[in-house]
Amino acid sequence: MRAVQFDRFGGPEVLTEVERPDPVPGDGEVLVEVEAAGVNFGDIKNVAGQYAPAETLPHVPGMEVVGRTADGTRVLGYLTSGGYASLAAVRARDLIEIPEEIGAGQAAALLVQGLTAWHLLRSAARVQPGEAVVVNAAAGGVGSLAIQLARHFGAGRVIATASTPDKRSLALDLGADSAVDGAADGYRERILDANHGRGVDVVLDAVGGEVFEQALGTLAHFGRLITYGASAGGPLPAVDPARLTMSNTVLGGLWLVPVLERSGAAGPPLRELLRLTVAQQLRPLVGGEYPLACAADAHRDLLDRRTAGKLVLRV
Repeated sequence: MRAVQFDRFGGPEVLTEVERPDPVPGDGEVLVEVEAAGVNFGDIKNVAGQYAPAETLPHVPGMEVVGRTADGTRVLGYLTSGGYASLAAVRARDLIEIPEEIGAGQAAALLVQGLTAWHLLRSAARVQPGEAVVVNAAAGGVGSLAIQLARHFGAGRVIATASTPDKRSLALDLGADSAVDGAADGYRERILDANHGRGVDVVLDAVGGEVFEQALGTLAHFGRLITYGASAGGPLPAVDPARLTMSNTVLGGLWLVPVLERSGAAGPPLRELLRLTVAQQLRPLVGGEYPLACAADAHRDLLDRRTAGKLVLRV
């Protein structure tokens, strides 16, 4: 089979297209002929050596595949690695049948990024009707879906942050009530101004760094700041527990992998996301499609924030 792998840790330059033996499905696994593979920041971390141990090299990254099983059923599947390939062995519990009218990019967007957005709002932040929700990095794969889902779940006001005017315009088009610059300098003032001077109930943050620190200062009493990444780099700032207690602030986090390992991917949340997409109540964005051999280009564009929405590799 064709695959993209890395045999040393590093940046996009270490990704190469190779021929590898076809995978042999184990117990409870299904062989999928891959139509497209999703690209995620987690793949970039994998290539950089933050996930994959050295003894697994050479390694094929990729956590999402859209394709067909041997009987022709079109499926969406989650796997811990191995998605950047023409064939993938996927656990049956992590496969879900998808309708033909959903594009491969849209389907891939609903898996890691769609489920992350769903669990951020439902499981971690537990958003209630009427609450004010801030979505940082709102033009990204998770952010663009979180805006729409927050609105669907009854948020009273959705405030988006993004780095460019075009991305802020996109956030407004997706349903945000307000979109502001997401830079750390002046972040707190812009968020409070967008919420008419009041603190917000929820902030979803994948930026980290000084933005994380500023976001804490935007929360109303019993507000929740949920972190799920740190694209700004470096560790999250230390938080004094006394600061949390004085303002009744809840600080939480989300990493999707343990959720999927516990419950499997093909559960009620993913079925809800598929249903909303078919009903055109949810619009997953496809930011770019690349040939499998150009996986390095997809990683560079994602790192340089040149895209909005979901990136996929066409096999």
